[in-house]
Amino acid sequence: MAIGAAVLFGASTPLSRALLVQIAPAMLAALLYLGAGVGLALSWLVRRGAPLARADAPWLAGAALFGGVLGPMALLFGLRATPAGPASLLLNLESVFTALVAWRVFREAIDRRLALGMALVLAGSLALAWPSTAALAQGAQGARWWGPALIALACALWAIDNNLTRKVSDADVRAVVAVKCLVAGAVNLGVALVSGAAIPEKSLLVRALALGFVSYGVSLLLFVLALRHLGAARTGSWFALAPFVGALGAVLLLREPVTGAMAFATLMMGVGLALHAIERHEHDHTHEESTHAHGHRHDDGHHAHDHAEGVAVREGHSHEHTHGRVVHRHPHFPDTHHRHTHEA
Repeated sequence: MAIGAAVLFGASTPLSRALLVQIAPAMLAALLYLGAGVGLALSWLVRRGAPLARADAPWLAGAALFGGVLGPMALLFGLRATPAGPASLLLNLESVFTALVAWRVFREAIDRRLALGMALVLAGSLALAWPSTAALAQGAQGARWWGPALIALACALWAIDNNLTRKVSDADVRAVVAVKCLVAGAVNLGVALVSGAAIPEKSLLVRALALGFVSYGVSLLLFVLALRHLGAARTGSWFALAPFVGALGAVLLLREPVTGAMAFATLMMGVGLALHAIERHEHDHTHEESTHAHGHRHDDGHHAHDHAEGVAVREGHSHEHTHGRVVHRHPHFPDTHHRHTHEA
């Protein structure tokens, strides 16, 4: 799910940059999120899931602000001053920032292998942002630094969003993503109209909305599901594949050149992602008694509960259930059932 989210979102970078030629950044941000929000809201209405709880509201509001309003604005203005290839690879900073927030603020466990992988991703991103000799010679250093700086800011804002969304990842995912995208789209649309941006003609409008539904809506849907199973840091690590997809699209679709910095960044980020892939986290841990509702299976070692007589049991179902206290050992990630603390 994390890889699927990465592929869909990564493809949006070169496609969004192409649309920016004819659509203002604020307007494009609005259309991308409105396409995602409307599409998922209609899906939820056709087949309704569980409603969102009142306790989810603060987390969801924060996620919509940081990830749906401020983040896209910073990204799209940054894209105006940065080629799509380097911009796509710079988006890997999101995984680093996500892991840092998860580790320092939400106390997810980060081992040395994962930390080294993040350091390699950061090294590759810095190589892309460093002013080139040619750019300095042409006096373009201003455009060279503030474009990547805005993209890095977008990554930091999305990192906050990812960790806040993790708090509501057990809820109906379509509802969570639809609310985030509709709020973000409405706010961005207001900003765009106030700033004088025009609504694009019909064909461009449809392309932007469709791109938003697939690359933002479906991608976010898969991303939130991955958050439920992997936690924020590790989902962000796998999502680091997205910039590779974007960079490939920039080379193939926009005919952008492959530079030495891009090759170095790709190598560093590739090794970093490989380190994430071979991580193994296992130790004795305790599950305290808890009651909650989310989609689950009965063959995962954590849901061996009974059902009321006459209730059909099928895999992948959702209902409120209670977990008894248990102590055991097995490989695991900081998912819904393993958000425990670790010794320093």
